[in-house]
Amino acid sequence: MDELSDLKVVGKVARNSVEEVVVQSGTYWNIEVIDIRWNKNGNPSHKGIRLNKEEAREILNILRRELE
Repeated sequence: MDELSDLKVVGKVARNSVEEVVVQSGTYWNIEVIDIRWNKNGNPSHKGIRLNKEEAREILNILRRELE
């Protein structure tokens, strides 16, 4: 991380012994964000998404609707 981000891991979901999804929350460029990213062997990949909190709420509502 750099001085422009302050992200903390808030959850992980393992896919297998080497891949997992890591969810982080915090501040990036003075914006409150949620970052959801694939990690392989403990290293983050470019595969993921970073959303501001409002965008994350909208995605959460969509996921709740689809998972019911």
